[in-house]
Amino acid sequence: MLEEIDAVDWGGVPGHPDWYEPDRAARGLRALAEAGNLVQAAKARSQLDGGGIVHGHSAAVFPAAVMATPLLLDIAQHGHPAAKAAALGLIDEALSSYPHAGYTRVAAPDGAAVPLCCAIAHHLRARTDFLVGLGRRGKSLLADAAAHWRFEIRECVADGSGTAAFGILAGCLPDGVQSAEMQVAGAITVLSELTLEYPPAEGSLEACLRVIARHPRELPPGAVLFPAECGDRVH
Repeated sequence: MLEEIDAVDWGGVPGHPDWYEPDRAARGLRALAEAGNLVQAAKARSQLDGGGIVHGHSAAVFPAAVMATPLLLDIAQHGHPAAKAAALGLIDEALSSYPHAGYTRVAAPDGAAVPLCCAIAHHLRARTDFLVGLGRRGKSLLADAAAHWRFEIRECVADGSGTAAFGILAGCLPDGVQSAEMQVAGAITVLSELTLEYPPAEGSLEACLRVIARHPRELPPGAVLFPAECGDRVH
């Protein structure tokens, strides 16, 4: 686990220069991974909470939190019980905090500029089995992550005055009319009205959205949608 922590260039991760302290991120994660009691875990958390991955006093989250989330999940799975509690608490704090202007997104492998909260939620969904096994605490984190949904368009057809978009839904799109940002080749377009037409069947991620007042040609295959409110989150 220490090798994975040291493999990250924390100094190269962008963050507000007045608040983000990359050394705290590296030292805090190492200390939390090695913590063997409550005092050590608390000291490690204070480093991470005081400018490492979040700034708890001002409720700000840094891009480093995205890189730290899978590492914190590893610590929660394999570390001391006190370290486990601290790691889960930090993830919860990072997911609910707002980023500083200019440091609100991270680049995904597919080229999308993902809001920090959505990127953290993606890491949580990737460890669903582990989190479910934790009971109420893990399920609560997954429930919070579900609100930061992601939809990838695979195919579209005209549907009255709008478009039926078929694709893959991760997370849970709420009932009613929603707004989303659509990303295509680095460009972001706001879709002001869409609804969940057909939710995924059990064991599947395939879903259908109805995008109001948009033509299929405006919604190309491969486009990725995120909640508009996530893209607007700024500290």
